[in-house]
Amino acid sequence: MLQRASTRRLAVLAMVAVLLTACSQLKGSPAAGGVEKPSIRVAILTTVDLAPLWLAQEGGYFRAEGLEVQTDVAPSGQETLSRMTSGQDDLALSTYTLFFLAKSSGAADVKLVTDGTSASPRSNEVVTVPNSPVKTVKDLEGKRIAISSKNAASDVLTRSVMRDHSVDPGKVQWVPMPLPEMSAALAQGRVDAAYQPEPFLTQAARTAGAYPVIDAASGSTQSFPLTGYGATAKWVQDHPKTLRAFQRAMLNATRAAVDRARIEPLVVRNAKVDQDIASLMVMPAFGSTLDARRIQRVPDLLQQLGVVQTKIDASSMIAPQAGTG
Repeated sequence: MLQRASTRRLAVLAMVAVLLTACSQLKGSPAAGGVEKPSIRVAILTTVDLAPLWLAQEGGYFRAEGLEVQTDVAPSGQETLSRMTSGQDDLALSTYTLFFLAKSSGAADVKLVTDGTSASPRSNEVVTVPNSPVKTVKDLEGKRIAISSKNAASDVLTRSVMRDHSVDPGKVQWVPMPLPEMSAALAQGRVDAAYQPEPFLTQAARTAGAYPVIDAASGSTQSFPLTGYGATAKWVQDHPKTLRAFQRAMLNATRAAVDRARIEPLVVRNAKVDQDIASLMVMPAFGSTLDARRIQRVPDLLQQLGVVQTKIDASSMIAPQAGTG
């Protein structure tokens, strides 16, 4: 009798040991579903486009997927792309235009990982100030326009809306500079107009009296795909579980980002803007899962503007999407 009881106790203890081992494997072993790289770095721009990523960090969405995500702030989308392709960072937030240019030029074998934002009405505008010679979109010809970098969304969208209004973008003096410097450049007369996304758009209105010349998300660029997250094809191939974990976290955070009350404090804290500016600014349209038909608008516009000479297939650049097979 005593021997049978002892045998039962040993059997129970053995079962507990097996369960504990299984749980441990599920938590930490890539073979049991864990990620290949638990700590990753993402090159970013300090714009409102980052709101879902900030929410994923602070709301625990990354942590729930077994990820620790660190951000590396860069002054332009070209620089975030460079930091990712050089291996300094794992992923990068940049404008879609730059991702497609890197691919078409052979500079990098880029894969699009997760959607970021599309332009919503009045969230990205070409602005001027009262002492500028620019008063209307027709006045942009021959003037100095500040953009974040050549062929970035700021450049391409501005050229597109100018073309829609029969203004020659070839006669513009493009002035690349970091987004935070544009307001002062306008106020000091160093540029005549500037492409501004939020929160810089509302900040420039407050500090420099900037007002819109034209909505950059109008005409051919209405609801245009602006930003997304990319990685090298090799990184995507080597880290499939890390990729899916990042995508799932961003999907959940993007769904939660519809609650503006959750977004504004993150913008105040991370973009270093005042609460009154955060409450006034226009949010872009946040996205997560990539749709090839929508993203195809970007390389098509680049080809129409003569930035690229041949057609680029957007679907060939999209990494496998979590939950889509």
